[in-house]
Amino acid sequence: MSPVTAVDNAGKLDEPLLLANGNRRSDQAAAAAAMAKANGLKKKKKKKKGCANKEEEQYWVDIDQQPVDDVLLDLEDGQPLLLLFRNKNVKRRILYPYRMLIFARLIAVILFFVWRLKNNNSDIIWLWAMSVAGDIWFGFSWLLNQLPKVNPVKSIPDLDALKQKCDMGDGISSLPGIDVFVTTANPVDEPILYTMNCILSILAVDYPVDKNSCYLSDDAGALVSYEALVETAKFATLWVPFCRKYCIEPRAPESYFEVKATPYAGSSVEDFITDHKYVHRKYEELKMTIEMLPETIRERSNAYNNMHMNATLMEDGTQWPGTWIDPTENHKKGHHASIVQIVVNKPSHTPHLGLPVGANDTLDLSTIDVRLPMLVYVSREKHPSYDHQKKAGAMNTQLRVSALLSNAPFIINFDCDHYINNSQSFRAAVCFMLDPREGENTAFVQFPQRFDNVDPTDRYCNHNRVFFDGTMLALNGLQGPSYLGTGCMFRRIALYGIDSPWRRGPDGVTIRANIFGNSKSFLHSMVSPGQEKEMPIKLNEIGIFELADVMSCAYEVCTGWGKDVGWIYNIATEDIATGFRAHRQGWCSKFCTIKPDAFRGTAPINLIERLLQIMRWSGGSLELFFSHNNPLLARGWLHPMQRVAYLNMTIYPITSLFIVVYGLCPLMWLLPGEFYIQRPFTRYVLYVIMIILMVHIIGVFEIKWAGITWMDWWRNEQFFMIGATSAYPNAVLYMLVKLVTGKGIQFRITSKQTSADTNDKFADLYVFRWVPLLIPTSLIFLVNVGAIGVALGKVIILNGAWTTVQMRHAILGLVFNIWVMALLYPFALAMLGKRGKRPIILFIVLPLAFVVVGVSYGAIHYFLLYFTLCIF
Repeated sequence: MSPVTAVDNAGKLDEPLLLANGNRRSDQAAAAAAMAKANGLKKKKKKKKGCANKEEEQYWVDIDQQPVDDVLLDLEDGQPLLLLFRNKNVKRRILYPYRMLIFARLIAVILFFVWRLKNNNSDIIWLWAMSVAGDIWFGFSWLLNQLPKVNPVKSIPDLDALKQKCDMGDGISSLPGIDVFVTTANPVDEPILYTMNCILSILAVDYPVDKNSCYLSDDAGALVSYEALVETAKFATLWVPFCRKYCIEPRAPESYFEVKATPYAGSSVEDFITDHKYVHRKYEELKMTIEMLPETIRERSNAYNNMHMNATLMEDGTQWPGTWIDPTENHKKGHHASIVQIVVNKPSHTPHLGLPVGANDTLDLSTIDVRLPMLVYVSREKHPSYDHQKKAGAMNTQLRVSALLSNAPFIINFDCDHYINNSQSFRAAVCFMLDPREGENTAFVQFPQRFDNVDPTDRYCNHNRVFFDGTMLALNGLQGPSYLGTGCMFRRIALYGIDSPWRRGPDGVTIRANIFGNSKSFLHSMVSPGQEKEMPIKLNEIGIFELADVMSCAYEVCTGWGKDVGWIYNIATEDIATGFRAHRQGWCSKFCTIKPDAFRGTAPINLIERLLQIMRWSGGSLELFFSHNNPLLARGWLHPMQRVAYLNMTIYPITSLFIVVYGLCPLMWLLPGEFYIQRPFTRYVLYVIMIILMVHIIGVFEIKWAGITWMDWWRNEQFFMIGATSAYPNAVLYMLVKLVTGKGIQFRITSKQTSADTNDKFADLYVFRWVPLLIPTSLIFLVNVGAIGVALGKVIILNGAWTTVQMRHAILGLVFNIWVMALLYPFALAMLGKRGKRPIILFIVLPLAFVVVGVSYGAIHYFLLYFTLCIF
């Protein structure tokens, strides 16, 4: 039994954290437990959060996995098969009332519509008709969102069972191979340090080294990215053995060294402190080297160019085939040759122990396997005459290149700003893929997205817990969650567009060049997909021309790539479209949540970047609806509720049109008379309040079974309102333009590079710049502020002349205005810029605005009255 100790960054020893006697857990499990305890010692608040997780589990119950009469048996030896994951259902005391409330609200909404149609009394009939249409749409979209949630299921991987199934002893494992894809568009918007931390976490993951291959796709073809990868590989020879020696978590150095308490397993405290300091120092040197790379490359190239030609040179003096610092015709962004470089070759199948401390003067690695997974740099050919299909095109190139180099049966893709936070995450995903019940029919395993850099209040709902912990768990009870673009393990043959085994038929897979392209090597790799190549891999053995062929611009012309094969093209959300194709081909998917979180990333905490991100998502959703992948009409096998869920994912931006109209209704306050959308107005408002309250009561049950907080739920409500008055209407507008002109939606990459020159971690949160995207939201906010001010002015003017009924109607109207302003509260803070750090300012400014508007309204009223009297 090994001791587990927590040490802070300065090397100060905290309270030793030891494993309980008799608990024979692995070092990895010990480290995870130590991390949880260490974090609990830091803050009482985090300790309470751990209690919340236990409280969350009380709402779930295990499903009977193996009825006595239906035990799964191995066909060879007749023994019961190991189940690699277990499912949990929401307990009946929560689930049944939840379903009844959904049904009750549905009845209430229908009665509301009937009442409105029977009592079509309104001062403005066209506005009444528009509001009825809006209410019907709200009810319809709510139903689409709610129906797939009636049977949430939580799936828990069983890592011990996987070890029992695949661990063959002596360090040999029968685990399947995994190809990991990392994509980066350019080193400006996506900082290189983020990308390199992602790579290091992949190289250090707890998975058989010879079964793990990492591919970095650099769509910019920048030499700085390649040389940063080479430097990172050098540091990995130290970092990866260090992670294995002490079972540390997380295994991305930037995140690891930020953790105050750093638990470890094995060895003595003194050894760990010494090694920790040494590795930390080497990482700081790596950061400095990466930071200096652009200048280093420029100086190197300039020194050579003074004597020869204008070129960007690699360290060995050869010309870089990608983009050049000073672009020329064939070496600029969007126009360069293809590049593939094996930075680290495929390792041997047997462990290779390192050297003792006396031999290398660093760490004692004499008992540690120092092998690294294969690491490959890829940059596809680009030419101005071809549409390169952005991220989807880059990943399809990775798919073909990896088929020639490693051809692993499973693929995990990451955005470059994510990293592996739990080194057991690959094994967790494999549990679902190898499970004897439905493993072979599982196309992909999706993990939730978690983020490090979000402000404590999550002002712009970056965590999106309602979606990740609510909607995705609900879909897990159907055909499975949708594909979310990153942190997802895919089955290779599912990406090839091949039907699931349940639908494939007796003829199996038909491999045709007109569908998959004319590369014989690639077509041969498909005969037995998932058959990994023998090590070591040499480019001359594979054929550099074959690799160049599958990376060329023209390879996909007149093939099925981008439609029937690989990631989907011509859509802003290629992830949802690709997952939808897999589902309608009969595949299922799984949603996997583990502790600690499997992956973590970086979110755009600036309001404008966040809105541009969701505008791209919502625009892509509408594109999916108006494509041949329309969930309502597309052929294929889909669970009925799965089809409903996809329909909701594709049309939700349309709701924003009615929200904008409702948000501008307070303009009627500016009119001197009284105008009502619906009479009797009091009953209308009470109906609306009752229906809204029922949504919130349903939300209480979702909060409980999803394990989220009220703040998560409220932030989701607020940011939906902000998005529905800014990003979503713009997405609808872009879609209308595409339908008319045929031109696709052009969205730029969401920048993760901080723009604030400060040491404040959340400085970008307070940076505000005006863009046209914000016009509708600003107008709605100002209209509702003005409505409250005008109401105050009317009170001053009328001075008791209002009847009780008029007063009641005014109060009900003001409740609506206050509700809208509460939903737009984060937007109001954003407009304050850096002053938004102190929200109290808003509670001073708004009352002043109400008074100013009220006094101004009264002054204008008396001026017009006086002017009229003077005339007559």
